[in-house]
Amino acid sequence: MLVHLGIGSVYAWSTLNRPIIAALPSLPWWATPPYPTFTSALVLLGLSAATWGPWVERTGARAAGRLAAICFAIGLVVGGLGLVLQQPLLLFIGMGVLCGIGCGIGYIAPVSTLVKWFPDRRGMATGFAIMGFGGGAFIAGYANAFLIERVGVANTLFVLAAVYCVVMLAGAQLLRPAPIATITDVNIPTPSSRPELLRLGYTRREAVRTPQFALLWGMLCVNVTAGIGILAQASPMMQDLFGKTPAEAAAVVALISVFNAGGRLLWSSASDLIGRRNTYLLFFGVQFVLFLLIPTLAREGAWWPFLVCLLTVFTMYGGGFATIPAYLADLFGTAYVGAIHGTLLTAWSVAAVLGPVIITELSSRAKAALTPGMPRVAVYDQPLQLLAGLLAVGFVLTLMVKPPQPKSAD
Repeated sequence: MLVHLGIGSVYAWSTLNRPIIAALPSLPWWATPPYPTFTSALVLLGLSAATWGPWVERTGARAAGRLAAICFAIGLVVGGLGLVLQQPLLLFIGMGVLCGIGCGIGYIAPVSTLVKWFPDRRGMATGFAIMGFGGGAFIAGYANAFLIERVGVANTLFVLAAVYCVVMLAGAQLLRPAPIATITDVNIPTPSSRPELLRLGYTRREAVRTPQFALLWGMLCVNVTAGIGILAQASPMMQDLFGKTPAEAAAVVALISVFNAGGRLLWSSASDLIGRRNTYLLFFGVQFVLFLLIPTLAREGAWWPFLVCLLTVFTMYGGGFATIPAYLADLFGTAYVGAIHGTLLTAWSVAAVLGPVIITELSSRAKAALTPGMPRVAVYDQPLQLLAGLLAVGFVLTLMVKPPQPKSAD
């Protein structure tokens, strides 16, 4: 949780966007937040997790956690120097590249360890760690605003670099390899796994060649695309659809972080009881209905039902992240799950671009077509319907997932 509390602050970087623009008023188009910071960091998160996953398995979670802390802290320092020296390229290299690499390595290191330590409660174990990612956003949202007001945005990045480095190094120091028995005996029967015991875990190369891996990649991509699409426009959406003030919308965004974090533990723990497949079917089925319902609630001005729908979506957004490592362990064993999980996170990289583009571009076109004075209540109808269609595809993909053939020793 300590490692994820640090890297999870990336979800609160929207609080840095306007201060960065104010500090660098002559930013070129390619360096204007959130694209060189938030989006780039999430893309690098997936790519670095896929690239460094085998190294994490070979070297161990403690060394990986330390490297993640150093990369993330140096990234914030370089980003702060970019602001001080008025160099947008340094901002991109620091926050977009180095922080993204730190996020990717730090994301998979604790998760790959926990699924081996707790084979009978894989969902709950990974849920606790990944809950830290959502919780980090909640804490950072307030910390960023507090520090920026007092010391400025550049100094805020320097302070955060020191704090997160200490917190993440402490978390890394606590990580220990699981007993060898839980690595070789990779499948303890749960509602999500087959009763027979897999003698050996699938390697990353073997796993990525299976149809099950492709289906899980698509499922994660769809779930993240839908959630991150709304996350990218949550504040403007509430202002456009319900006339909320920026301060009121910001308060709800903070509440979203709480439900995002809580959903990671809630749904991953539930998956231990009802099964991973059933959990994902529930995600896609419920969200499909909610995404189609939101435009109707907006037209009727039903704020509280809308808020319930929104918060439910974000519990499932976070729950999808926390449940997928346990799903991978059920299907492919825990021996190489860190490397397999890292490769699967490339779906997050794709979704981090796809989701915001879908909802931002389509809603912007709808706003441009409005005549002066027209209400904006329908500007999100088309993107929400498109995302609902993607969720229906995710439901079908989940139905197609079957356990792979057991792998046995020669």
